Amino acid sequence: MSDLMVDVTLHLDEDTTHDEREKFRDTLLALDGVMAAACHDEKSHLILIEYDPEIINSIEFVNTAKKSGFHAELIGF
Repeated sequence: MSDLMVDVTLHLDEDTTHDEREKFRDTLLALDGVMAAACHDEKSHLILIEYDPEIINSIEFVNTAKKSGFHAELIGF
């Protein structure tokens, strides 16, 4: 793993419950190269992801959302 870490915000289009967001966050954390993922009830559509771009490409977060049944877009990449 490199020393380079970047972050991106993922916007989920769907309204989700706290438990759904936590489960999806855990799915993101299981991806190689993801160091942190955070979601907050106050901004329920947003998930902040910190990752190593030498290991994983940010488009994989959108793909993972789709596999999990969500529609999502990257913000700030």
